[in-house]
Amino acid sequence: MPSEGRCWETLQALRSSDKGRLCYYRDWLLRGEDVLEECMSLPKLSSYSGWVVEHVLPHMQENQPLSETLPSSASASALDQSSFVPKSPDTSSTFSPASPATPDGTKGKDESQHTESMVLQSSRGIKVEGCIRMYELAHRMKGAEGLRQWQEEQERKVRALSEMASEQLKRFDEWKELKQHKEYQDLREVMEKSSREALGHQEKLKAEHRHRAKILNLKLREAEQQRVKQAELERLRKEEGQVRLRALYALQEEMLQLSQQLDASEQHKGLLKVDLAAFQTRGNQLCSLISGIIRASSESGYPTAESQAEAERALQEMRDLLMNLGQEITRACEDKRRQDEEEAQVKLQEAQMQQGPEAHKEPPATSQGPGGKQNEDLQVKVQDITMQWYQQLQDASMQCVLTFEGLTNSKDSQAKKIKMDLQKAATIPVSQISTIAGSKLKEIFDKIHSLLSGKPVQSGGRSVSVTLNPQGLDFVQYKLAEKFVKQGEEEVASHHEAAFPIAVVASGIWELHPRVGDLILAHLHKKCPYSVPFYPTFKEGMALEDYQRMLGYQVKDSKVEQQDNFLKRMSGMIRLYAAIIQLRWPYGNRQEIHPHGLNHGWRWLAQILNMEPLSDVTATLLFDFLEVCGNALMKQYQVQFWKMLILIKEDYFPRIEAITSSGQMGSFIRLKQFLEKCLQHKDIPVPKGFLTSSFWRS
Repeated sequence: MPSEGRCWETLQALRSSDKGRLCYYRDWLLRGEDVLEECMSLPKLSSYSGWVVEHVLPHMQENQPLSETLPSSASASALDQSSFVPKSPDTSSTFSPASPATPDGTKGKDESQHTESMVLQSSRGIKVEGCIRMYELAHRMKGAEGLRQWQEEQERKVRALSEMASEQLKRFDEWKELKQHKEYQDLREVMEKSSREALGHQEKLKAEHRHRAKILNLKLREAEQQRVKQAELERLRKEEGQVRLRALYALQEEMLQLSQQLDASEQHKGLLKVDLAAFQTRGNQLCSLISGIIRASSESGYPTAESQAEAERALQEMRDLLMNLGQEITRACEDKRRQDEEEAQVKLQEAQMQQGPEAHKEPPATSQGPGGKQNEDLQVKVQDITMQWYQQLQDASMQCVLTFEGLTNSKDSQAKKIKMDLQKAATIPVSQISTIAGSKLKEIFDKIHSLLSGKPVQSGGRSVSVTLNPQGLDFVQYKLAEKFVKQGEEEVASHHEAAFPIAVVASGIWELHPRVGDLILAHLHKKCPYSVPFYPTFKEGMALEDYQRMLGYQVKDSKVEQQDNFLKRMSGMIRLYAAIIQLRWPYGNRQEIHPHGLNHGWRWLAQILNMEPLSDVTATLLFDFLEVCGNALMKQYQVQFWKMLILIKEDYFPRIEAITSSGQMGSFIRLKQFLEKCLQHKDIPVPKGFLTSSFWRS
């Protein structure tokens, strides 16, 4: 059998034997204690043994054939021992092919054969070991070469990917730049288009401006012509006004001269059976009337023809008054002369002495009685012109009610809802008026003004507007005026300071919406006729309850309210009225006059003093009115106002006291103490709760 086949069979036999499963490690000496564990484990051949047997040993055997074939057991032994042979290539040279020192030839032969076998075995193990080392080196080199090639391949791929990414980035930048160019081009086109449109619009505006300029020039020329015409009319009006003013001054001068003549008649006081105070009081009133006309004319510009006619009537009344006084003086002188002739009779002298005191006491008694001369000077009914004004306001109020009658009587649920929303929007803001801060008051005013102007306002979480119903505006105006008066009747009656914030809002609304002011007066006159002033008279056939309602009393179930509660309500409404006539809305147009100013307060005070006083009512209303409005009237009318206060003290107090019972003297005493204190200090204090500038800044 050839050597190649024997080697293969030997290797196969070794592989199948127990030693063939041994682990072979060249560095076993370096592993330390692990060697013992490996000795006890099953032996095994190197993984490269097969490759060496198949590829290396055949070539080695061809170059160096062995003389004899080793048995399989010897081969296995040689392979087994080869691991213990030193690695040096000079190992084979240390052994000799035969040993000459053997004493016995047979024994020497055996030893020679054994030595040769060992040498052969050592030589083969070295070769196998070398082949294994070569294979490992080749395998490492091949692995290194493969690793290098793999690394180069990977680097090549990375470079390719990097180049591809770089190209893609360039394409992306190019695409982005292209997009920016397109957007810039589109934007430029849009701007050019807008510029062209703007130029066209500008040209159109220029054309419209030229057209409007022509129209404005025409209007300016017309306005200039109108201005010239108005200036001419104003000049003529001023000239007429100056003429009327000079005439008024002449009338006032004559009135003052007549007043001095009236005062000069004081020396005849002892001759007269009538009280000269009535003539003097009426004379002072007439002087104050002309002074008021002149002052009002100065405030409004120039007097009107009606003012001049009223002043002439006052002067004529003053002349008649002086003429009547002269007749009374003449009659008194004749009576005195006749009395002196009668005193000549001695028999009747004692009787005349007894009748004398009674005659002297009679004039004061008749002056306060219902049939006296002085009572004839005062009126029980209101003046006709005032009554006409009162009736006009009531007619306007009734007409307003008839206007929105369709809304109040509607059965439609939507109309009822609108009516309820409008009533809440009108009344709730008035209920919220307080003395806390002026800024809150302005919010309430703006809300009421917006509602009356037709703008939508928020009420109860819903938007409400008077335009929701054709009768909505009339309904809101009526309910708003009613609520203002009701606040005076209830809130002001309980808290006097509340009169001023309620009044300033009412005054501002009155100025912007005059119809609301007329409705406020109509409601006030109806609930408090003494604010006219007007004393309703009992007519034949009238029910007593209806008459009591006309007087201002509340009648429920045929029961009339208590007098204290009645006076409290009347007081609240008079205080509200007195506050309205002196206050202006601070954010309004200050150039316009007050829609219902202090001149109406002066008129009310003059008319109430020209009428017979009512028990308990007149004193209460005079005190409330003067406490609220007295300071403003004092600043406005000055001397004339003080004359009126003196008139109240000297002439009107006795009249009030004469009709006031002992249980009703509280209001009279309060008025008397207030008036005496004012006259003593020559000043009327500012009412408590008056709105100052700090109130509006809060």
